[in-house]
Amino acid sequence: MSLLLEPYTLRQLTLLNRIAVSPMCQYSSVDGLANDWHLVHLGSRAVGGAGLIFTEATAVTADGRITAQDLGLWNDQQIEPLQRITRFITAQGAVAGIQLAHAGRKASTHRPWLGKHGSVKPEEGGWTPVGPSPIAFDPQHTSPAQLDEQQIAEVIQAFVMAAKRALIAGFKVVEVHAAHGYLLHQFLSPLSNQRRDQYGGSFENRVRLVLQVTEAVRAVWPEELPLFVRVSATDWVEDGWNPDETVELARRLKALGVDLIDVSSGGTAANAEIPTGPGYQTRFAERVRKESDIATGTVGLITEPAQAEHILRTGQADMILLARELLRDPYWPLHADDDLGGHKATWPAQYQRATHRDQPIHESNLRE
Repeated sequence: MSLLLEPYTLRQLTLLNRIAVSPMCQYSSVDGLANDWHLVHLGSRAVGGAGLIFTEATAVTADGRITAQDLGLWNDQQIEPLQRITRFITAQGAVAGIQLAHAGRKASTHRPWLGKHGSVKPEEGGWTPVGPSPIAFDPQHTSPAQLDEQQIAEVIQAFVMAAKRALIAGFKVVEVHAAHGYLLHQFLSPLSNQRRDQYGGSFENRVRLVLQVTEAVRAVWPEELPLFVRVSATDWVEDGWNPDETVELARRLKALGVDLIDVSSGGTAANAEIPTGPGYQTRFAERVRKESDIATGTVGLITEPAQAEHILRTGQADMILLARELLRDPYWPLHADDDLGGHKATWPAQYQRATHRDQPIHESNLRE
């Protein structure tokens, strides 16, 4: 029996399987509002059989967007368009999850397909980003304004309010984004955090904001529903955030009621040399799982069902998060069921007449 395709329970929520759609930015919103593109993009992955469907990184403040076209949940008007999406996802038997994020110093950038790198200037429709310290990501990015402690408190409250709105919108899993060089990760890493107050310097101080955000979100998120945190296990550069620190952070997050650590890597250092390859981040998820005694998800160049099954069976992770592979094939989970012989997944009734390759096509079973 395939572990990948078995139901998976966290708290009082049971997923159809251990396959999740990793958050993938679409850069397709106006004023942070979800639209038809998001419905079709996320909905098609639910039709395709994934157990958990995450939105893209969803900004908790307007100035926390990576681009002006990011999805957001900083006001009540943004709730209703998301409800339409969660209703559809739920109707397909999947679970809707949302990743809450703040881009920090990597905010106010161009949509990637425009081929422009760096910050969008205020006179061009951008804004001044914020961060733990006035250190730009690279020479093409604007130096951020350093957050003071009152502004940090406002960021924490923004995450709380976004979580409350997410619950109203119908999401059943919330993930705090503390990876990929965005604001919470910026506080963790000594490369981007050179503060001398209670939020900088020592490990204890650098993890403070992530712990405060997590504790505040857990306090308003229902006890019966899971809370995830995404982390970058390493900055991939000397003197940056490292796997030892990740393990200790994961222990503290577990004590605050976090149910799963979504383990990725990189994003803080523009000059990092990352040795990518199939499953290149899985070893970090395995270490966190074993040393922090908490469930983990793994992501990064996982493409084959047998590869995903091996990761689970060897105890390297508890969930498989797929990104690019699900862009290439939204029905990867259904094909995985065929490949692994699980016989757990069911093609939508609307498609079943076309999924049996040996079935002859007659007008009675396929009308065009």
